Amino acid sequence: MGNFQKLRVWQLAKNLAVKIYKLTKSQNYSKDFGLKDQIQRAAVSIPANISEGDEFGSNKQSVRHFNIAKGSVAELQTLLIISHEINYIDLETRNSLENECNMISIMLNKLIKARNS
Repeated sequence: MGNFQKLRVWQLAKNLAVKIYKLTKSQNYSKDFGLKDQIQRAAVSIPANISEGDEFGSNKQSVRHFNIAKGSVAELQTLLIISHEINYIDLETRNSLENECNMISIMLNKLIKARNS
């Protein structure tokens, strides 16, 4: 505990958040402030909650934040689906980002199991 930057799941989540910020600089999101804000907040919430959870002294508090991060992953996936369906992003981009979300979610599940035992 307490060295979140070394956690592979945090590294992947942080990189995903950076990708989302770069993606939402595109013309499609430029005037859709609501969706742009929501997708950015969901993306940044993932590594933020992982780091916060890892800094807690108790596993119970850590697991709570890791579960919040998992919820943010699901929120981000939903926003990616919507972004695709309204033609803000193409299918290839959606699938690539969703695969990253799935990997992060799997890794969070393993981290939660480890901290619960």
